[in-house]
Amino acid sequence: MAELSTIARPYANAVFALAKRESNLDLWSGMLNTLSAVCEDSRIQLLLESPEVANQRKAYTLAEVCGDAIDDRGKRFLLVLAENDRLELIGEIRDEFEALKALEESKLEVEVISAYPVSDDQAQKLTRALAAKFDKEVNLTSRVDGALIGGVIIRAGDTVIDGSVRGKLDKLSETLQRV
Repeated sequence: MAELSTIARPYANAVFALAKRESNLDLWSGMLNTLSAVCEDSRIQLLLESPEVANQRKAYTLAEVCGDAIDDRGKRFLLVLAENDRLELIGEIRDEFEALKALEESKLEVEVISAYPVSDDQAQKLTRALAAKFDKEVNLTSRVDGALIGGVIIRAGDTVIDGSVRGKLDKLSETLQRV
């Protein structure tokens, strides 16, 4: 079915770009999985294959069956597919989207905040170490914040590693205040 995936790819790319731009990859993944599961039902397959039912009506019916599992954008996406006679591609679009999502999730955006500029050599070493630690491809960006006094703060996804002098002084101050 290489031909179907070729036709489905632009739709998956468009949905992926929208989902990524709005940080809604999981939401779109859920909607596409729901739509795909609904389309596997034999009654829905009969509806989609019926030449007597208008494509727009097919899209509205799919949206009704999915209920709250798809939002307004998902419904508009169904209408676009219906206008282009592509509703039968929902499963392929989901597969292509999930492949793009898997690639995206294997990358990790890392921000390094340091008291002084990070050299290229330091950035490369840090990138390799973080890639090994998180088992992901690392995209490293850095910025300077003189208030740190020395050291670095690393933000990798939900993980924050504070190795700054300012952070250590703050921790020391908290500890002394508790004593």
